Amino acid sequence: MSKRTLIVLVVSLWVLVIAGAAAAGIVLLRDDSDSDGAKGGDRAAEPAPTEGPDGRSLEDFYGQRITWTRCDQNECGTLEVPVDYQNPGDGSIKLAVERTRATGDRIGSLVVNPGGPGAPGTDTAKDADFYFAQELRAAYDIVGFDPRGTGDSAPVDCLTDDALDAYVAADPDPDTPEEVATAKDNSEQFWSGCQARSGAVGGHVSTVEAARDMDVLRAALGEDQLDYFGFSYGTRLGATYAELFPDKVGRLALDGAVDPSLSPREGALSQAKGFETALRSYLQNCVDEGSCFLGASVDAGLRTITDLLAAIDAKPLPTKDPEGRDLSVGLAFYGLILPLYSEENWPYLDDALKQAIDGDGSTLLFLADTYGSRQNGTYTDNSLEAISVINCLDDPWSITPDQVPGQFPDFEKASPTFGDVFAWGLTACNGIPFTSTDEPDLKIDGSGAAPIVVLGTTRDPATPYEEAVAMADQLESGVLISRDGDGHTAYNKGNACVDDAVHGYLLEGTVPQDGLTC
Repeated sequence: MSKRTLIVLVVSLWVLVIAGAAAAGIVLLRDDSDSDGAKGGDRAAEPAPTEGPDGRSLEDFYGQRITWTRCDQNECGTLEVPVDYQNPGDGSIKLAVERTRATGDRIGSLVVNPGGPGAPGTDTAKDADFYFAQELRAAYDIVGFDPRGTGDSAPVDCLTDDALDAYVAADPDPDTPEEVATAKDNSEQFWSGCQARSGAVGGHVSTVEAARDMDVLRAALGEDQLDYFGFSYGTRLGATYAELFPDKVGRLALDGAVDPSLSPREGALSQAKGFETALRSYLQNCVDEGSCFLGASVDAGLRTITDLLAAIDAKPLPTKDPEGRDLSVGLAFYGLILPLYSEENWPYLDDALKQAIDGDGSTLLFLADTYGSRQNGTYTDNSLEAISVINCLDDPWSITPDQVPGQFPDFEKASPTFGDVFAWGLTACNGIPFTSTDEPDLKIDGSGAAPIVVLGTTRDPATPYEEAVAMADQLESGVLISRDGDGHTAYNKGNACVDDAVHGYLLEGTVPQDGLTC
């Protein structure tokens, strides 16, 4: 398996990993090697530009049409939206939009979101042939957009690349007074940097506002209703749209669904359990194949991995990195997490762990860099920053570092391997300088919406299956499809039962049987 194959397999799928006070939030898994307009080096410390007050009404934004220009094999344009929907005349921002045309008899536009929050959705249009089967490619224009605050849509900015390196590499489970102090300093530096480098836009990148942007996009595309395919966090965005605009819901497919009713603590517990399940599934596969290099049983394999992480915590591993970076325990954690997204990536984890056990952290470092969109010494997008700002703007709840130890029993029960890391993640929003002006605590049931198809995978590490069940139950028109398998999301993973049901719905409007198990 090539490195390119690994990156494409995890393209733009995110996981809610709260890695301590040092690195909080969902971290992008995607390939930036062929992205247009990738940003190398430190991003300018200028607030995202907005237009001045002009007195325009919301209807003025709804009246626009996108001007498309050629970009590689696709078409690109911009969508103008208000900075603040409560005061639409007080300035605007422009969102990057990309479209790949239907290859056959077109039935409409399919707006897509790859997850996050923070993933540039234009990449989903670039990689449409990876994401979507040819049946959908033939029938729909695939339209991806960078949600506000991400990619090329008035991106939020918090840290220089060097500072971001230190932020990600820090211990996600600080267990000494010095490490706790470092975590506090990193958090303060992050949030003060966000305020200084992002300006007013930092307070207007909530999920509710992004959902409102999608309705402006729907109108600008000339569609009466929104057809939408959202993955991972994109399911929260789609469900939020259904709550705000139920009469505009067309055919919505929400894959790798999250439970929108969970509190940050409940969500962290859910995902800690999900990653523990995924790691155990990986180890069981290793044991079943015989002569597992990690141990003769799942429990033995877990001990090997936890002992390895403890050793790296005590002394970072050398690597062959041309920049001379060692593998810290924070980077090792991300390198371990990434391949759990797909069983097709497990051979990469085998190679990385074998190498690390032999004293070389190079492959784990490569995996960690892929996880964080770091290539050739720079970060190719702002995803590591955007995720924290969006998550914390949606729900700023947090605890203080001295309250973390009280969380350990519940989190260690959910995940003996990762629990303490997720517990420390509950401090992530301490010090956020922004306050949402919209409705971050929106109760979601999508009352009045057309049928919405929700997909869940039984051993999904990032969005555990139980969350998909919960979303389908909470949406009044929710219909659940269950995939029995490993990895993140269900569609286009080689399961004909899943794909046929999704295609029947999106192409013909045939609503699948609720509770379909594949």
